[in-house]
Amino acid sequence: MQKENKKMKNRYKILTLCILILAGGLQTIYAQQKLAQTGMKFLLVSPDARAASMGDAVSALEGDVSSMFFNPAGLARQSAFYDVSLGQVKWIADINYYYGAASFAPFSGNYGVVGLSMVYVDYGDFLGTIRANNDAGYIDMGIFNPKAYYFGLTYSKALNDKFSIGGNLKYAVQDLKSSVTAVDVNSGNYTRKEYTPNVLVFDFGMLYHTGFQSLSFGAVVRNFSKEMKLEAEGFQLPLIFKVGVAYNAADLFKLDKNEHSIQLAVEAVHPRDFAEQINTGIEYKFMNMLSLRAGYSTPNDEHNLTAGIGFQKTIADFNLGIDYAYVPWTTFSNVHNFTIHFGF
Repeated sequence: MQKENKKMKNRYKILTLCILILAGGLQTIYAQQKLAQTGMKFLLVSPDARAASMGDAVSALEGDVSSMFFNPAGLARQSAFYDVSLGQVKWIADINYYYGAASFAPFSGNYGVVGLSMVYVDYGDFLGTIRANNDAGYIDMGIFNPKAYYFGLTYSKALNDKFSIGGNLKYAVQDLKSSVTAVDVNSGNYTRKEYTPNVLVFDFGMLYHTGFQSLSFGAVVRNFSKEMKLEAEGFQLPLIFKVGVAYNAADLFKLDKNEHSIQLAVEAVHPRDFAEQINTGIEYKFMNMLSLRAGYSTPNDEHNLTAGIGFQKTIADFNLGIDYAYVPWTTFSNVHNFTIHFGF
């Protein structure tokens, strides 16, 4: 009895510590005035098709390797020795995202799960110009192609049967190419300067199983970093705080989850540079093979409803899955996410 009480006290201590850490992150967010002037916005885009189709309401879900993009604590109970995910996002304005992630759980995950991730963004081709005193009013400087990318290292650990924590360390770069900063009126030569801001970015998350059926609670702070500066003006990264709950309604209806799974998820989102949102998501899975998903985000002037489908199959302990997400936008072209994942 005394030993059990000690375990309970340790759990409460862990929960209190996690809440204090996340509350500190939330206090930092609230201290920022929302001016819609954050940079490196590519850090907010959902690369995984399953999450995108559920309205990104996945901070309280335990998942596969893709958890490192949303709440790294969800990676802690990975059962496979390795899990790999690859995908593409056909984003608005012909912008393309490419990503890859791999996670490993050596010694059955007793010492935690380690993950590596990479996201690469191709913004397409742009025509570079500078102002000039001629008939056109500008001089053509040719085509340039800005890029953005980050490399991430993840560690996640289940502290006991209820609590999991996880963190990401990311090195993010926005390659804006060179820009003309001065023109010699006598020779006509140009002075150029390269703009490639880079920074270390941190994420921290926790996941708590309440013990009541499948009900779980998750919280995460993402994109914490120092302020960036290109020239005179500084800018911050899109820091975001999420708190969510998840519940499988199959427990309510006493269904066999291997035949019918109805995963529900809701999360509150507090970003640095735009209004608070509520994200909701649902995933119906049949026979652990076919998944139908939908999500809703409000208030959101870019997109509200999302939808997607997934297929997975296990063959001799080898897991293979393919997911697709459709995100209709109001002012831009619709977004399509494609993901393939496998593990053993």
